[in-house]
Amino acid sequence: MAETVPLFPLGTVLLPGTLLPLHIFEPRYRRLTVDLVTGAVPGRSFGVIALKQGLGAREQTYEIGCTAVLLEARRLPEGRFNIITRGEKRFRLLDTDDTSAPYLLGRVEWVPDDDPPAERSALLPMLARAARDAHREYCRAAWPHGEREEPREEVDVAALAHLLAEDCLLPLEDQQALLEECDPVDRLRLVRTLLVRETAFLRTLRAVPVGLEQFAVPASRN
Repeated sequence: MAETVPLFPLGTVLLPGTLLPLHIFEPRYRRLTVDLVTGAVPGRSFGVIALKQGLGAREQTYEIGCTAVLLEARRLPEGRFNIITRGEKRFRLLDTDDTSAPYLLGRVEWVPDDDPPAERSALLPMLARAARDAHREYCRAAWPHGEREEPREEVDVAALAHLLAEDCLLPLEDQQALLEECDPVDRLRLVRTLLVRETAFLRTLRAVPVGLEQFAVPASRN
């Protein structure tokens, strides 16, 4: 069944389980933040969906987004906020409504993970180890003098790919591909492939790459 959630188009992709800090200053999103803090919005949750061209029209966003749960909110002067959110679950955007509330609303349906058959599920531990190894190599190349915290060993293997990608500077299109991949087996394969590729770039260029989309869209439409 379709549900309605407040919608926040952004120039970034939110992955389930990952953190997203935001600085809120546009009036309609200040109002959304107040509604989240006071409980006027059920579950203190809103939808984040990535922009393709930096504009908010329905056809210029991706179809698949992720809900964000408000964890912390700090009020600033002039009604602004700094907030911290965490990605929760994927949705498919069906339609938008910009007249019923002070902020954009989206009619969405939820997009759960696939349930791979037993023979494919048996591959998950091996793929998880390979993806963790690729993440370590990426971190060594990107931050040779810094300490990076790895996802805990007890993390659900189905959630691991998103958490490994959280602190890696992947292009927006790659992040979106990870978000849209519903098969945990293929998602681990994909994140490993992306991290191996980016590590090779880092070691060749000796610099952390910046996705081209960062020059095309703002980090936030606030």
